[in-house]
Amino acid sequence: MQQNHHYIIGDVHGEYPMLLALIKKLPKDAKLIFVGDLVNRGRQSREVVEFARTNAHAVVKGNHEGYLLEHGKNILKALETTDDTKLNNLWNYIGGVQMLWSYKLLRRSKDASFGIIRNQEGIDALKSDLAWIKSLPLYLELGEIKNYHLPVVISHGSIGDYWDLKESHPNIFEMHVLSNRVPPSEQSPIFNIYGHEVVTNVVKGETFISLDTGCGKYHDGKLSAYCLETQEIFEVFK
Repeated sequence: MQQNHHYIIGDVHGEYPMLLALIKKLPKDAKLIFVGDLVNRGRQSREVVEFARTNAHAVVKGNHEGYLLEHGKNILKALETTDDTKLNNLWNYIGGVQMLWSYKLLRRSKDASFGIIRNQEGIDALKSDLAWIKSLPLYLELGEIKNYHLPVVISHGSIGDYWDLKESHPNIFEMHVLSNRVPPSEQSPIFNIYGHEVVTNVVKGETFISLDTGCGKYHDGKLSAYCLETQEIFEVFK
């Protein structure tokens, strides 16, 4: 097998055991690229981030990394106060409760409300991870690659039809990078490999690969990887 192939991995959403199971199916020298949404929903967001950071894998920012940055500041602020801040509604709908558990910063009371645990090790780890997440790029340009008729670009959401906005309208472009679920048209100027839009199986289009097969979102969700050079698909179930 040719060395150093690139494997693009779909949304992990804190499902660390599934990630490890998928990695076992790939070559040991595989170059991994993540399409974002490493965190939230699953119970081991911290471990997934640590895996990506420790091994210096390429990662683009997803909308859930955006949520973590947005709410993380408020969480850290609450951790610095003396009151027992309640988190009943914070992040529930996007799995932030599980994320906080992974940093050992949350407890549940008898009345079913959530309270903060002032665990300094967890606080320091969260601060460090927030700084790393803030540094992540919105997309990765891999350029001209054999067997692809367009330049290859990795992103979280579908951006093929909005590629011309990245310089002229960066804020609008970023919105699409983090939130667009509509596959690129055949007129796209790039070959876009992305996640975010949940599909039953990896979808191969004329100008795109859609990789989010529901890991962390559904009980029957899969975690999938796509080999850029061989165009093979690898997947694991929970």
